[in-house]
Amino acid sequence: MADVTAELMFEVIKSIQARLAQVDGKIDELKQEMQAMRTSQTGIRHEITSVFQEISSVHATLVRHEGRLDRIETRLELNDAPAQ
Repeated sequence: MADVTAELMFEVIKSIQARLAQVDGKIDELKQEMQAMRTSQTGIRHEITSVFQEISSVHATLVRHEGRLDRIETRLELNDAPAQ
């Protein structure tokens, strides 16, 4: 069996440390990317919420206008019945 010297162990440990440093760097990059994605996702959620609120506002306005038109038609005695 090959003799295991302190120098050989040192070289192996140095290569392991170098690879761990690379892994740490990659993990940090992934963390930053995930944080950016979370931030983007939060922004998209806010945009979607504001779109739904705007649609709700438009719907409420249409309902009010429909009610007003119904009252105007009633007051003017307009209806969809065919004229005789």
